[in-house]
Order: sequence, then C-alpha cells, then structure tokens
Amino acid sequence: MKRFTNKLVSILFVASAAMHGQATRTWVSGVGDDVNPCSRTAPCKTFAGAISKTAAGGEISALDPGGFGAVTITKAITINGAGTLAGILNAGNNGIVISAAATDVVVLKNISINGSGTGLNGIRYVGGKRLEVYDSTIERVTLHGIDVSKTSAGELFLSNVKISATGSNGVNLNTTVGSITATIVNSTFIGNANGIRIQNGSKMIVKNCSIANATAAGISVESGALPSEALLDSNTITGGANGVQAGPGGALVRMSGNSITAASPNGLLLNGGTILSFNDNKIAGNSLDGNPTALTAFK
Repeated sequence: MKRFTNKLVSILFVASAAMHGQATRTWVSGVGDDVNPCSRTAPCKTFAGAISKTAAGGEISALDPGGFGAVTITKAITINGAGTLAGILNAGNNGIVISAAATDVVVLKNISINGSGTGLNGIRYVGGKRLEVYDSTIERVTLHGIDVSKTSAGELFLSNVKISATGSNGVNLNTTVGSITATIVNSTFIGNANGIRIQNGSKMIVKNCSIANATAAGISVESGALPSEALLDSNTITGGANGVQAGPGGALVRMSGNSITAASPNGLLLNGGTILSFNDNKIAGNSLDGNPTALTAFK
C-alpha cells in the first residue's frame, strides 16, 4: 500500500508539472511556435515563449538557426545556443534583461545579439546573484554591450565574448549599494566608447583580452561614493583615445603583462586615481605614453 501511495504521489507530481508547463529542458527553433510545449519535438519560436515554460534552474536550448527575440529573465536559468546560430535582433529594445532574485544565477551561452543600429543595451543586468556569459557576440547597440546597473551587490563573469560598435561602453559596471565583482577573460572589444568602464564600488579582473579603437578609454576604472579596483593581466590595448584611465575618484589599477600602443592622447591617464605597474608592461608608441603612479615588484 505504501509503495502504491508513493507511486501515486509521483504520478500526480509529474502531472502537475505538465499542467503548469514547467520543464527542466525546453527548446526553441526557427520554425517553432510559442503555443507548443517547447519540447524537442514541439519547440517554441522565441526565448520569451520558452522561458515561461521552463522551470527555475532549467535550460533553454536552440535546435537550429533562428532569431529568437528579446527576452526578460526573472529566474535562475541557462540559455544555450551551442551548435547553431541563436540570434537576437533587438532593434529599438534591450536584447536580454536580467531582473532575477538575489539568489539567482543566469547563464548565457553561444548567443548572438545584434541591435541593428537602434537597439538599446545588448544585455542589461539589474537583478540576480550572478550573470555568466560564454562564447557570445554583441554588436550595433546604441548604449552598452553589457550594462550592469544594480542597486545591490552582484557578480559578472565573461569568457570569449566579443562586443563591438556600441554607442557607449562595451561593458559598463555600476552599483549604488555593495560591490560588483567582475571577471572578464579571453574577450574582445572593438570600437566602443570605453571598452570596459567600471564605476562606484566595482572590483574587476581583466585577463587575456583585446581592446581596440575605443573613443574614450580602452579600460576606465572610476570611483564615486565607493572605491573601484581593477587587476589587468596580459591584455592588448591598441588605438583609440586613452589606453587605461584611473579616475575620477580614488580608483586603483594594478597592471601586469599588458601591451598598450597607438593611443592618442594617452597610453596611461591618471585622472585622480592610482596605477601600480609591475615591470613587465609594454607601454610604447602612444602620443603620450604616460607614467604609472609607481612601479612595483613581483612577490
């Protein structure tokens, strides 16, 4: 009798989940339909259609190439376009908005976001514990490629992300409370105002990245009411205006193994902040190379 009861409870649980349309794994397709259950054999058409049918902590995958539309994420979820072209054309809108709970982790993989010259932000992260973005591209938006604009602490991790031709910053980090902690590795930023701009309580590591032709600064580390810090390791910054800017405010930048060249006017710009340079940075061929606040030795 007990075994029968347990089996009955399991059946009712599965039936309840099915009625509410919450699956752990859902699918989208370029020829799908949002009235479908978003299963592999009956996929949805858009990310927005699939997200309402995906359980918290679940994953949305792309079956084939398609433009899957802008989406707002309000829960822990993974969107994975691996193996195909999972595109978002966000003309006139934000591509992806993350407005999740303080404990939620959102993961985006293999996504192509194109603002078509009128889109706002590629990704806007305003709520959630952590945002992770892998193997993705963002281009032709009028504001930021990735805008982290929070009223609480948060985390950002980027790996193999390319952001180009934005109207403002490739990555913009800001918070009014707590600290944004960011790790950016193996990524490329081309033709943005600032390749990466951190402000007001952000702490960041940038490693093995390429930043080119920024019209303001390749990397700008700024402090407001809260101090910001950055560790820059083995990056290449070339062309554009300033290479690395520290300040306004008491921002702190530590640098090791970076190459900065062809900037005009400044390779390094002290704008109220501090730059501590290890002895292995290569800063040459700029209109003004600039000098760090101090040289420091390895320990």
